Amino acid sequence: MTTPLTYPGPQDDRRPSGFDRRKLMKGVAALAATAGTVRAASAATVTPFGQTGAPTLQTPLPLGPLPGARYPDSRLESMKKKGVSFGPTGFPAFAGTMAVERVATGFRWAEGPVYFPAGRYVLFSDIPNNRIMRFSEDDGHVSVYRQPSMNSNGNTIDREGRLLTCEHSGRRVTRTELDGSITIIADKYNGKKLNSPNDLVVASDGSVWFVDPGYGIGGYYEGIKADPEQEKKNVYRVDPKSGDIKVVVDDFVEPNGITFSPDEKKLYVIDTGFTDGPDNPSHIRVFDVDVAAGKVSNGKVFAEMPKPSITDGMRADTAGRIWCSVGWGDPNEDGVRCYAPDGDLLGKIHIPETVANVCFGGQQRNRLYICGSSSLYAVYTSAQGAMKP
Repeated sequence: MTTPLTYPGPQDDRRPSGFDRRKLMKGVAALAATAGTVRAASAATVTPFGQTGAPTLQTPLPLGPLPGARYPDSRLESMKKKGVSFGPTGFPAFAGTMAVERVATGFRWAEGPVYFPAGRYVLFSDIPNNRIMRFSEDDGHVSVYRQPSMNSNGNTIDREGRLLTCEHSGRRVTRTELDGSITIIADKYNGKKLNSPNDLVVASDGSVWFVDPGYGIGGYYEGIKADPEQEKKNVYRVDPKSGDIKVVVDDFVEPNGITFSPDEKKLYVIDTGFTDGPDNPSHIRVFDVDVAAGKVSNGKVFAEMPKPSITDGMRADTAGRIWCSVGWGDPNEDGVRCYAPDGDLLGKIHIPETVANVCFGGQQRNRLYICGSSSLYAVYTSAQGAMKP
């Protein structure tokens, strides 16, 4: 409540008429105190529009083929024919005279790559720096696509060529329309906020499938710290017509990367629960899926990761092979793994940083882009990405 100012009134004989200065000063002081309280209350209730980090201004890491690279590149390891992947070994990573290249660097945590064929560029998240980056494939130019990005993580593209994004600090899934406006696809379930959507995929019928672990609300580095409102960490589906959100799977510890097989008969979901405790899983699960009905069945473990390493993101190629990231554990395992549709490990691509996610790109869909911590890497393969988001 504000103390009123005192205006002139009847005065006694000993004091001149006019303002009572003492009361006036008290009133001014009270107003100032009240204004300070209002400002403090306002600051305490307004959530920052994402945590904007300080960009990494310089780095000693060189661009181009990695040091010591020669053809064939020893960083491509076939599990079918021990040693370098060369020729028909069953591991389709070798494409001739090529080597793993670092094509961009200077990021704090690169994640969520997606390729836009119409513009020949890759978009990917730099989560702590609260921005989406763009790498132009035709001239190697790197620029900021969006900042702030609400600490974006996973990105994908739908059949209309629109960007879909998982946002940590926004606690939502959004779609960037062709005119640049942003539509919220999902931010609540049963009236409560989502945890922090992490990765997503769009089916051919337009349904959006996404995972919702708790990483983005665990601290202030990759989002805004907050208490979870959802009891479980679920896999969700958003209906393409009604927009209704429903839980598809609810028994993950920390659901993470997600993708479909090329024929959309299988759904693959990563569980990185190992980050929460040593007895929790570090693996990829696979389900039979009915995309139209939004139902999965017959879930089983597709591939186990070598603890303490975890896989974080993955993509499928046209032959149904699964290419997934590896990192956070043994540095000798940092990189990418390629699995046959039956779960057999075909080979590895060794990267000198923890790898979070991958996507296929290039005009022939045969260039694998790899988000490795501070850098974006690329390697030509003899496989083609399924190019289904």
